Amino acid sequence: MIYDFVMSLISIYSWTLVIYILMSWFPGARESSIGRFLGSICEPYLEVFRRIIPPIGMLDISPIVAIFVLNFFIRTGVNVLFSWIVW
Repeated sequence: MIYDFVMSLISIYSWTLVIYILMSWFPGARESSIGRFLGSICEPYLEVFRRIIPPIGMLDISPIVAIFVLNFFIRTGVNVLFSWIVW
């Protein structure tokens, strides 16, 4: 039950990241109240990757890496953690 709850939270956060990233394609979307709210949730996580991975010209690939790391954590880290706790 706890495992399902944690997986649901991580999945929701992953979709929140995708929505926030897609909002960058629309002018003024991030300045809206929803955009600011999503920014307050997503930017702390994305900022870690932006410090490590510089933009390539006009392309910022750090959000792609951030989503990849989150999905990797979902597939391995959470499963290992919960199998260790249950065992």
